Amino acid sequence: MGQRTILHVDMDAFFAAVEQRDHPEYRGKPLIVGADPRGGKGRGVVSTCSYEARAFGVHSALPIGQAYKLCPHGIYVPPNGKLYARVSRQIFDVFYRYTDQVEPLSIDEAFLDVSGSQRLFGDGVTIARSIKKNIREEFGLVASVGVAPNKYLAKIASDLEKPDGLVEVRQDAVEAFLAPLPVSRLWGAGRETQKRLLALGIHTIGQLADFPADFLEKKLGKMGRHFYNLAHGIDSREVHAQAGVKSVSNEHTFETDIPDGPLLRKQIGRLCDKVGSRLRKNHLAGKTVHLKLRYADFSTITRNHTLSGLTSETTVIRKTIIRLFEDNYQKRRPVRLIGVGVSGFRNAGGRQLSLFDADDSRLQALDAIEDKVREKFGAAAIKRADNL
Repeated sequence: MGQRTILHVDMDAFFAAVEQRDHPEYRGKPLIVGADPRGGKGRGVVSTCSYEARAFGVHSALPIGQAYKLCPHGIYVPPNGKLYARVSRQIFDVFYRYTDQVEPLSIDEAFLDVSGSQRLFGDGVTIARSIKKNIREEFGLVASVGVAPNKYLAKIASDLEKPDGLVEVRQDAVEAFLAPLPVSRLWGAGRETQKRLLALGIHTIGQLADFPADFLEKKLGKMGRHFYNLAHGIDSREVHAQAGVKSVSNEHTFETDIPDGPLLRKQIGRLCDKVGSRLRKNHLAGKTVHLKLRYADFSTITRNHTLSGLTSETTVIRKTIIRLFEDNYQKRRPVRLIGVGVSGFRNAGGRQLSLFDADDSRLQALDAIEDKVREKFGAAAIKRADNL
């Protein structure tokens, strides 16, 4: 197989850019898309923000109250999910003009394998410029693009010269490109791994590349070989065309922090209803169930459980999440946010397996009735008793 050419296309400040495009009065001003800040005491987080707001230290996932304290004069607008989804579809249509090898990562970014498209459209940089031009001229938005021999390098490259960046990493310059970058750029290197690397005197990817794989495996365990490969620009992952959504989740941020276990369990039930309904609507069944808890001090834990089979059944999801909650919740500690998710998808197609691999047609029939009622009368038309 010849050398691949991978693009990572990432829209710049996507939600905020769409809002500024559609509202000229927002342009050139600090714009924050997220919850209502309520004078710095609001709940929720920043979805995204304009580059003008980032100059004040605001960034995605920042608690909205903190964002307000950093930028009280900013413009705060609620997210418009339907609008962003429509624009996203338009942008992805541009990608498919150049290749059918498109792997969505989120609503505003994707990997493209253009290895087989270059006879028609030119080399990777030429295709990247064309995509950027199409998006700018047709939709008034800006994208940054990384061009590289693999996904890891392309994703790093797209982030280096934002906004409106275009960075190419050539095969003969991979290690020189990586060498000065901090170890935080290593895919999978969390805070603890970074601390361990810094303790070894390793601050840059170039310094890491100087160590043999056996040494890194001894110091970092099974991830040592992974980091050794990344430090040398090695990444064999393929672009998975039409990979689509990787997880379905719902979160809820409470108006006031909740220390009450029963109330938290009721909210868990409501979130499981939403997640199960979304799975079935999209004909998805997943194997891994996720719980997220954020306490009043913003410390956050995530826990997951992998089932023996695939499911989209609300009851199975709820039982699993409640079990995770009971095993991990610190009693009477106030909770700010709670989230439920499912991943590890395959198309549900035929039979969906329950938690115990039992063909529980009664549970599936209950889900089907709920889905029909909600589709006809709205999401609030029916609730399970234990969620009231």
